[in-house]
Amino acid sequence: MVQQERVNQRWILDRRPAGRVAAGDLRLEKQPVPELMPGQILIRNVYLSLDPSSRIWMSDEDQYMPPVEIGNVMRGLVYGIVEASASDRIEAGKLVSPAFGGWETYTIAEAAMTRVIQPSAGEALSDYAGVLGPTGITAWLGLREIGHPAAGETVVVSAAAGAVGSVACQIAKFDGCRVIAITGSDEKCAWLRDEAGVDGTINYRSEPIGGRLDALCPDGIDLAFENVGGEIMNEVFARLNDFGRMVVCGLISSYNLDGPAPGPSDFGRVLMRRLTIRGFIASDFRKQFPTALEELGALVQSGRLKTRTHIVDGLETAPDALNMLYSGENRGKLLLRISPEEGANARHE
Repeated sequence: MVQQERVNQRWILDRRPAGRVAAGDLRLEKQPVPELMPGQILIRNVYLSLDPSSRIWMSDEDQYMPPVEIGNVMRGLVYGIVEASASDRIEAGKLVSPAFGGWETYTIAEAAMTRVIQPSAGEALSDYAGVLGPTGITAWLGLREIGHPAAGETVVVSAAAGAVGSVACQIAKFDGCRVIAITGSDEKCAWLRDEAGVDGTINYRSEPIGGRLDALCPDGIDLAFENVGGEIMNEVFARLNDFGRMVVCGLISSYNLDGPAPGPSDFGRVLMRRLTIRGFIASDFRKQFPTALEELGALVQSGRLKTRTHIVDGLETAPDALNMLYSGENRGKLLLRISPEEGANARHE
């Protein structure tokens, strides 16, 4: 039996993209929403988080999660409202985020594997897709668990105006570091200086990265928070001090390329400078999530932590919206609004 009054729109992965996502890689289809089984809930998705990892999941390269199979719904982090429940754990009307979601209007999820979201005063559902969710947690973990910034150190963050990078910049500043931000436009540089409070910025599209790093980091770099890879990573790596650390959070410059991502051109510096390079995935540190959210929540409540959210409307725009991450068009955390908020995005009083 099906709930005929509800129709689910969803994006199906039809082929693995070559480069950026293009027409024909995904297909938008409609399916009736099936009846709930015991223990399940029906979520009307309000927001879909669009992240660089989405492009990784579309490929069949070696990765930290199984790739999305051809013919399956495209995987994604969703945030929405429970419209129906066959569980005594979560009732209708709750704001939630399931452990497993997709690029779709509705998600049927196991209540036992779904996070209930209870915004505090001044918070909204959209915050839990960004600074109070995976992106904020990722920035916190990369610094607190791996980078360990110390007061007085020089920290360089790439993709610094993005959802993760902008939070990483500010946490490092709160820790007393001198922070240099690399981003892709003058407007983003201005926001990072004026709002996020960084000490210096580099527009990699219009300025020589190496020359600007030499000018802004005359005593070298102690800690790098790497989100980009490629040439930017290479220039930062070449200026790491003795016992410098590089936290590898992302390599977005290589996600649309075939073959292995290029590494540092002078790998011998790892030995000569006694460097530490470590990649990480946020889910490796699940036990630390509550501590991260406690600190991030306090920073948001106090108004110290500045964020930007870029919302694009309509599930049908998802493939084009994802490509904004690679053109640099997004301003801060990129979200797709799938359905009306109906109070979900209102700031709670």
